[in-house]
Amino acid sequence: MAVKIKLKRLGKIRSPHYRIVVADSRTRRDGRAIEEIGLYHPVQNPSRIEVNAERVAYWLSVGAQPTEPVLAILKKTGDWQKFRGEPAPAPLLQPQEKATRPSFEALGGEDEGKGEAITPKKKAEKKDEAPAESSESTEA
Repeated sequence: MAVKIKLKRLGKIRSPHYRIVVADSRTRRDGRAIEEIGLYHPVQNPSRIEVNAERVAYWLSVGAQPTEPVLAILKKTGDWQKFRGEPAPAPLLQPQEKATRPSFEALGGEDEGKGEAITPKKKAEKKDEAPAESSESTEA
């Protein structure tokens, strides 16, 4: 039985999320897995990669073959280089915390026109008045 380390797809149509799993090579892409060893969320900016390095090292040592996408992920995290005995790659970029925008009051702004509309409202056309006048003339 050949064992592969591959991606299992989850998520909606246009927001894919993957789990890095160890599975029999004959199972389908989203089929039953032997073990889940990581996460890959490509839609997030920067993409989220979490890998259990101990389990990856174990499965590679017993002969599991990574697929091409998983091999690329393992090279980015450095687990493939550690397994092969090569020097580690540069560290991955960590997501930076977003700076909060200063509030309006903090910038010194004063709200002078409370409750007033900036754009004038459109006036309704007076189509209803013409038929009303004609109905009054017919009553007399």
